[in-house]
Amino acid sequence: MTEKLRIEEIIVVEGKDDTRRIQEVVDADTIETIGSAINEEILEQIEHAQETRGVIIFTDPDYSGEKIRKTIMDVVPDAKHAFLSRRLAAPKKRGSSLGVEHASDEAILEALEKIVTPVHEADDYQEIPRQTLIEYGLIAGAHAKERREKLGDILRIGYTNSKQLTKRLKMFRITEKELTDAMNTIIQAASEKSEESM
Repeated sequence: MTEKLRIEEIIVVEGKDDTRRIQEVVDADTIETIGSAINEEILEQIEHAQETRGVIIFTDPDYSGEKIRKTIMDVVPDAKHAFLSRRLAAPKKRGSSLGVEHASDEAILEALEKIVTPVHEADDYQEIPRQTLIEYGLIAGAHAKERREKLGDILRIGYTNSKQLTKRLKMFRITEKELTDAMNTIIQAASEKSEESM
């Protein structure tokens, strides 16, 4: 039996199943938000955890998971983030919702090893123009949602809607080159897929 990876920070998850699943993979303490309407008491716990040990937000890659992430970020803007793609968080049983508890050991470990820490208001960061995002079909167009989902997976910034995208790119200091590289990968994969189906 190999020794589990010990995580210094406290991991913020949505519920008991996520805690159980994460603790099967790593040696870590968690705080559960118990759904997307986080109460003040839990937010205070998270704030305290950030001051003492640091926190990693590790919520489900769905609407309520993003809502929780946003609520916590308002209180603890320098929290770290671990992201799972929707594909890796897909349930085995039909009808279940996406969740951290469905991810494989490898997916959880990888998400925790590739933690991203947001940076605030840096002078040297060049914001990616909205026009660029439109040209890549990330904001408008038939496949915008699907492209944002894939982009979020590649850049490890999670799924965003078109309004959140600019903010998230800025928060994680994604450069135009990183965006271009990621979009080239997405476009390439899409064209290979359409060639296969021809």
